[in-house]
Amino acid sequence: YCDSDPHGERYFRQSLEKLSEAVACFQREQPDFVVQLGDFIDREFVSFAPVAEIWNRLDMPAYHVLGNHDFLVKPEEKTKILPLLNLERGYYDFSYASWRFIVLDGNDLSFYAPPESSERYAQAKQLFTRIESEHRPNAQTWNGGISHQQLEWLQQKLEHAFARGEEVIVFCHFPVLPLDIHTLWNDRDVIALLERYPAVKAYINGHNHAGNYIEQQGIHYLNIHGMAETEESNAFAIVEIYSDHLRVIGTGREPTRILPINR
Repeated sequence: YCDSDPHGERYFRQSLEKLSEAVACFQREQPDFVVQLGDFIDREFVSFAPVAEIWNRLDMPAYHVLGNHDFLVKPEEKTKILPLLNLERGYYDFSYASWRFIVLDGNDLSFYAPPESSERYAQAKQLFTRIESEHRPNAQTWNGGISHQQLEWLQQKLEHAFARGEEVIVFCHFPVLPLDIHTLWNDRDVIALLERYPAVKAYINGHNHAGNYIEQQGIHYLNIHGMAETEESNAFAIVEIYSDHLRVIGTGREPTRILPINR
């Protein structure tokens, strides 16, 4: 959302009404928790307030994933983003029943989130230069990557989940599959790590407003459609978890799917 006229296929002001519809649906259906997959705003820090007012109507746990557009604010305002969203850092995990849910921060290494003088910014330049030299389609400045520190943290969380007998769903703003212009810079590192753990059942993301889906090595990679992309049609989903499948109940542009769980 931002208070701006439509640009291309993005209808920014209508996002408030669409989010209100989604929140009302969640209030009726009462899922265990709600996750928004990033780009809470399109730009400008002032845009957070009207979106947060609607989001805060939820009376169940609600989790944020950070998107690239969330950092399109003045440099001095970037330090306010995490406190506003009640986050200590951009990546974290939580559990429900026998499932572990892991939230990744794909803006960790980027040209827009960390300060230019920081080590993370230097790592971002190094990573971007490498994939650009390989002519990879995801070498785009609006994408980001995951630091070595976060990858190590992810591995620890996957190890702990395995030890506890938990199954895992990962959330991130950026896709890692299929490879295209929207994909996380170090997609291959994340995929290789996830595929080492059979407990990982799904990776759910945003970023590509057109949506996407692919299954590889027993992991479902589901890209939820963007709300802002059409003037009237909405896009959100409720996921029901069963012993042998995930049922994605889509609204608007988001299709309903049955995703089998391999044992």
